[in-house]
Amino acid sequence: MHSRMNKLRQLAEKLFTPSEINRFNAFRHDFAENYLKLSAYQFRRPTIPKWMNPRYFATGDSEKTSEVCCNERPDHLQPNSEINWDELRPPGKPYEPRDTHYWYPDPEFMKESEGKVLWPIGDEWKQRPNPSSRYFPPQDRTFRTKFVNFGPAHPAAHGVLRMILELDNETVLSADPHIGLLHRGTEKLIEYKTYTQALPYFDRLDYVSCMACEQAYALAVEKLLNIEIPARAKYIRTLCAELMRLTNHTMAVATSVLDCGAITPLFWLFEEREKLYEFSERLSGARLHAAYIRPGGVAQDMPLGFGHDLYNFIEQFKERLDEVEDVVTDNRIWRMRNIGIGTISAHDALNFGCTGPVLRATGVKWDLRKQQPYDAYADMDFDVVIGSQGDCYDRYLVRVREMRESCRIIQQCLNCMPAGHVKVDDKKIMPPQRHKMKTGMEDLIHHFKHFSQGYSVPPGATYTAIESPKGEFGVYLVSDGSSRPYRCKIRPASYAHLALMSKLAPMMLLADIVAIIGSLDIVFGEIDR
Repeated sequence: MHSRMNKLRQLAEKLFTPSEINRFNAFRHDFAENYLKLSAYQFRRPTIPKWMNPRYFATGDSEKTSEVCCNERPDHLQPNSEINWDELRPPGKPYEPRDTHYWYPDPEFMKESEGKVLWPIGDEWKQRPNPSSRYFPPQDRTFRTKFVNFGPAHPAAHGVLRMILELDNETVLSADPHIGLLHRGTEKLIEYKTYTQALPYFDRLDYVSCMACEQAYALAVEKLLNIEIPARAKYIRTLCAELMRLTNHTMAVATSVLDCGAITPLFWLFEEREKLYEFSERLSGARLHAAYIRPGGVAQDMPLGFGHDLYNFIEQFKERLDEVEDVVTDNRIWRMRNIGIGTISAHDALNFGCTGPVLRATGVKWDLRKQQPYDAYADMDFDVVIGSQGDCYDRYLVRVREMRESCRIIQQCLNCMPAGHVKVDDKKIMPPQRHKMKTGMEDLIHHFKHFSQGYSVPPGATYTAIESPKGEFGVYLVSDGSSRPYRCKIRPASYAHLALMSKLAPMMLLADIVAIIGSLDIVFGEIDR
C-alpha cells in the first residue's frame, strides 16, 4: 500500500507543480472534513420509520423485540466503540434521515386527519373544516365538460367526418358534425361540362352505389328532353338499381356489425359484395365508377350468360342472408348495443327530412319506388319494409329485409326481361355503335358532335328523385337551351341523416355514437359533393 502511494506521489511530482499539489491537498482535506465525516447512520438500517412497523405499537416484550429488530446488529457489524457517536449524531428523531429529500408522515401529522373526513350536510357529503389543520378542505367547484374530436380519421366515422362531442365522463351531451373535408365543387364543375361529360361526376357521389346516382341524373335529362327509353332499358336499369341496393346494404350491415365488435359477418358479406362487383364489372366494364346508365338508355346490353349467372347468385345470396341473420339478429350483444339506441320518432324523422331506411324504420311507409314509380318499378311486385321503434336495431332489420325484397325484384326483372333495344333511336342523344361509326359518314358526324359539343337540351327545369339505397336522391336540373346545364342541385340522403346526430347523440354513451353512425349509413362523397 505504501509503495503504491509512493509511486503515485512521485508520478504526481513529475506531472504537476508544487503549487497545484498543495491546492489539491487542501481541497482533499476540506472535502474529507465536510462530506466524509463518519455518521451514526452508516451503521443503521435506513429503512422505514420504526413507528410504521406494526410491532412498534404492540405492548410488552414485543416492543423491545421491535427495537432490537430495527436498530441492533450482530457483533461483527457493530461500529467501533472508541468513537463518540453521540457527538457525531445529527439532531432530530432517529427515523429522520439526514441530508435527504424524503419525507415520512410523523404521528402528529397523522393525528390531524383522524376521524371522519366527509360529513352528511343535507343530501350531500361534504368535508367539515378543521381549524387546527394546516391544510384547508377543497372548495366546491363547477367542473367544465370535456370536448372531444371524433374524427376525421376515426375508423368508425365512415368517411372524413369530424364531430365535436361534449362529454360528461362517457355521456355525450351534444354532437356538432363538421363537414366539408371532401368538398370538390361537383355542382359547379357540372355547369362547365356537357350533359354527357357530367355523367361520371355522379359516380363519385355515392360511390358505394354509383349506378343509383346515374339513374337519377339520366331520368332528369330525359324529362327535359321529353323522350321515352325502350322497355328493355327500363328493366336493365331497375336490375342495376337493385344490384346497387344489395351492394350498399351488404356494406352498411357489415361495417355496422364490425363497429359493434363482430367480425365473422364482415367476411361473409364482403365476399358477397365482391361477387356483386364482379357482376357490375361484367355489365359495365368497371367495378365502382360504371358510367353505365346514361340519358337515353344504357351503355350496352347485358352480355351472354349474365342473367343465368345472376339468377344462380341470387339463390345463393338468400342462403347467405339466412346465415348472417342466424349469427347477428338474435345475438345478445348485438341486441344490447342497438335496441333502444339512437331512437327517433316518426315526427322528428319527417321534420329532419329523413328518407329511406332511416324513415321507414320509424314506421312511415314511404318508398318512391311505390309512391312515384319510375323505370320498371310499376311492374314489380315487392313489399315496403317498415319498422316500429326507429332505433339502430330497426334500421338494421329494415336493410336486411330490403335485401330480400331486392332479390325478388331482380328475379322478376330476369324472368320478365323484354326483348328489344337498350337505347333510344336518336343518334343525336345516344352515339352510334363503334363499328358503324367507322364505316358511315353520317354516324361519324353524330359520334364526333356527341363527344365534343354535346347535344342541346330544351330550356326548362325539373326535380327528379329516386329511391336510392340510402334514401331519396334528387337532382334539380335547370337548362338554358345549351349543351351544358345552367344549374344542377343535388339532394343527397346522407346530408339530412348526418344532421340527425344533434338529435340522437345527447344522453348517449360514447360507445353508442359508433353504433348510431353505422346505422345511419352515411357516405361523404354525396354529403360534401
